Amino acid sequence: MRIPGANLRAQHEALRADLLAAFARVLDASAFVHGAEVEGFEREFAAYCGVAHAVGVANGTDALALALRALGVGRGDSVAVPAFTFAATVEAVYHVGAQPLLVDIDPGTFTLDPEAFRRCVGAATSPLRAVIPVHLYGQPAAMDDIIAVAAAQGCAVIEDAAQAHGARYHGQRTGGLGTVACFSFYPTKNLGALGDAGAVTTRDGGVAARLRLLRDHGQSGKYEHAIVGFNSRLDGVQAALLRVKLPHLDRWNACRQSLAALYRRALSAVPGITLPATAAGGEHVYHLFVVRCADRDGLQAHLAAHGIAAAVHYPHPLHLQAAFPGLGAPGDFPAAEAAAREVLALPLYPELSEEAVAGIGETVAAWARGG
Repeated sequence: MRIPGANLRAQHEALRADLLAAFARVLDASAFVHGAEVEGFEREFAAYCGVAHAVGVANGTDALALALRALGVGRGDSVAVPAFTFAATVEAVYHVGAQPLLVDIDPGTFTLDPEAFRRCVGAATSPLRAVIPVHLYGQPAAMDDIIAVAAAQGCAVIEDAAQAHGARYHGQRTGGLGTVACFSFYPTKNLGALGDAGAVTTRDGGVAARLRLLRDHGQSGKYEHAIVGFNSRLDGVQAALLRVKLPHLDRWNACRQSLAALYRRALSAVPGITLPATAAGGEHVYHLFVVRCADRDGLQAHLAAHGIAAAVHYPHPLHLQAAFPGLGAPGDFPAAEAAAREVLALPLYPELSEEAVAGIGETVAAWARGG
């Protein structure tokens, strides 16, 4: 049995004709920067997220950094970030000159712990201007409580929805829960481009207008530079390809949820395996199906020996990364540190077969039995 962690070829083969037609459309129009395809995708993705505005950008990291800038966050400000997430979330804070304020996570959902957020607010050495809850692995963060704490502090809420396209919280899709939301369309995401791409969604027309300036050299018109901007434009090819994929997203997410349910049945009685929790009011879209295991490395090696690609997302919490000194010491964020030692993502993608999930479940169970 050879099972990869992701299988992009299977998805793209099913859409091959439509993807090629979309590429040909852009090639014929030769509108590679801005243009009708970008505008069309922005309009369609905004409608999907239930907001007024979507602004396409070059990638998810730029989405975060430009969102912070559009909200006026910069040097002398603090931004709260979960201690356990991909590095891009905290990199964006550094990119705008602000100071990250790490917050521990809920050990069940892996998302920012609202109570830990409430407690750490007083630790900020500069004005707390924003919080970035990450909808990690496809699980929406506890937004009601996070928004309540943020409102008391007068700070913006920036959703990092890079792993949660289509997830819902109390019926509302991610992308419309906070002040702004930031998406990555990296190829392996639930909605993935065929290269790098990203977007920021918001209900605020003023913020959207500033984002459009920031992504395109601050231009308000051809060679008219209203502000100092950046070169972070979503290109027409990626926008056209994303337009092909967007109508399939809900079906793909439903497949992920069905496979996750099969994993739960297969692994519910396996000793030493902790299944991912689902937060109250949240609809998980399982960008990754992440279990916890005290002997994570042993389990991963056993799966690899049987041809099953399981991956660690992520092996180090942010405060123990060499790139981010001064954010904390060992022991400061115990839930994040424990997660980094124990998490393991089992293969999950819409084209994965039910038989493969059953086989993976049995391989995990055999390891737990010592076999």
